[in-house]
Amino acid sequence: MYHWDFQVVVQSWDLFLIGLWLTLLYTVGSIVLGVVIGLLVCFARLSDFAVVRIAARSYQEIFRCTPLLVQILWFYYALPLLIGVSIDNSVAAILTLSLYVGAFYAEIFRGGIASIERGQHEAAAALGMSGGQAMRRIILPQAAKRMLPAFINQSVIQFKNTSLISVISVGELAYMAAVVNGETYRPLEAYTVVAVLYFLLLFPLTQMADRLERHLRVSD
Repeated sequence: MYHWDFQVVVQSWDLFLIGLWLTLLYTVGSIVLGVVIGLLVCFARLSDFAVVRIAARSYQEIFRCTPLLVQILWFYYALPLLIGVSIDNSVAAILTLSLYVGAFYAEIFRGGIASIERGQHEAAAALGMSGGQAMRRIILPQAAKRMLPAFINQSVIQFKNTSLISVISVGELAYMAAVVNGETYRPLEAYTVVAVLYFLLLFPLTQMADRLERHLRVSD
């Protein structure tokens, strides 16, 4: 029978803390950049120009229909061969994570905007508002409420997705668990600690998203 022994793993708490900090850093950084990318792509999808719409849709489909792990490996190993410049693993990680989540955010934003009744646009036009003013003052504030649960859920998924950048030796939680396992030969304990840390951080967010979704459903 296996005998659990967390003592040797606890001695490596500094590595877990470093990994947790980097995980949070890559999560927040990629979410912020992903929101910017998502908004740009969303408005490109709503553009009157077919070329812009097609380009935005193509970007979305490429990043939504290929595995994130493959994207990370491609940006780190293949892209430098095309451009002739080496890419640091941290740059490849944040770039890939941001582009990936941006494709999903764009669809969330577009869906939220599309869910607003056409009459709202017509009412704004009747008040003499331009398209941009109507979007900022009327459409986006209403759409934001409907987007929020899906946005939180996608952000939770993004937090978990950061574990994949360990394949290019970025020192986030999953990578540090591998380091601790290599030093202690206690894989059960090392990866259990990581699983518990992920759960403690993400469970409150998933509960908040569920409550928010129920609240918005009732208020509608």
